[in-house]
Amino acid sequence: MRIRFPRPAAPLGPRARIAVVVAAVLLLTGGSVGYVMHAERRTGGGQAEADASFVLDGPALYFRDTDTGRVAHRPMAPATAARTSATEARTPGGPACDRFYASGDGALCLRAKPGVLPRTQAIVLDRRLREKRRITVPGIPNRARVSASGRMLSWTVFTTGDSYATTAFSTRTAILDLRTGYLIKSIETLPLTIDGARYHAPDVNYWGVTFARDDNRFYATVSTKGRTYLVEGNMRDWSAKALRQNVECPSLSPDNTRLAFKKKVSDDVAAPWRLYVLDLRTMRETPLAEERSVDDQAAWLDDDTLAYGLPGESGRKSDVWTVPADGTGKPRMAVKGGSSPVAVATTTTR
Repeated sequence: MRIRFPRPAAPLGPRARIAVVVAAVLLLTGGSVGYVMHAERRTGGGQAEADASFVLDGPALYFRDTDTGRVAHRPMAPATAARTSATEARTPGGPACDRFYASGDGALCLRAKPGVLPRTQAIVLDRRLREKRRITVPGIPNRARVSASGRMLSWTVFTTGDSYATTAFSTRTAILDLRTGYLIKSIETLPLTIDGARYHAPDVNYWGVTFARDDNRFYATVSTKGRTYLVEGNMRDWSAKALRQNVECPSLSPDNTRLAFKKKVSDDVAAPWRLYVLDLRTMRETPLAEERSVDDQAAWLDDDTLAYGLPGESGRKSDVWTVPADGTGKPRMAVKGGSSPVAVATTTTR
């Protein structure tokens, strides 16, 4: 989630700190420009919108095809399917997205907007993947979620320019209520309670929202002073409270009883995280059989199975893997060359 710069052996002076900040900004800006130029090249000569015949129709596994940048889908493979099922034919033709999620009667597509400064288009789509609303925000696309009913949407982007963010990216997370049309561009104003006390700090960052079935309760990550917390939020009360530390990118199960998340288990920058599932009834954590470091907001395919992206094998950018949610079994590759997995049901039951 975060990119850290090497820590100096001795405290830096004011000029050195300014130089580091300038270098970081230039590095981030350069990387952002490169990323956006890549996105522009990827979609510039092709079709960015979905083909007319490409709709949300399940049961199927939808995902972003990393070769084309467009959404595709394939049949939902049984949990016992062999690894070779990942080579099954996929149906292309979806919209070009850098991050994609679907639920209820619609979908959310995050697309990097071409230009010198990094911007993201949050594109709200109906079940036929026709555009309903488009919102452009500063930053690089990162996380997308839609509530089970399709009413509530959230997205997170990487941003720059926060005075406290001298060693890492910062984020902006938005929530959009499609029923009322109300858009909260940044939930950083959310009154937050940590350890029973109201918490105030300028470096509060939220990311990775996941909604409950009631379209009111939600969970998210909050970061402040070098720590991350799992928070439970309430839209009606407009409040949030921290539940536990060292949790990132929560994802609520379809039955709303468990949260999957990535937990930092190592100081090794190459492999810091492991997927866990938290039972909200007992608050007991279970490590999953996936032992590789997963830097993704996992998606529940059903109440028993999670899907997530990992760096691809054989030079591919990313592959989609699945793993049982109870700590048993073993990971299985679901899609070669895919990311942003999401299960789409035939009807709007999730």
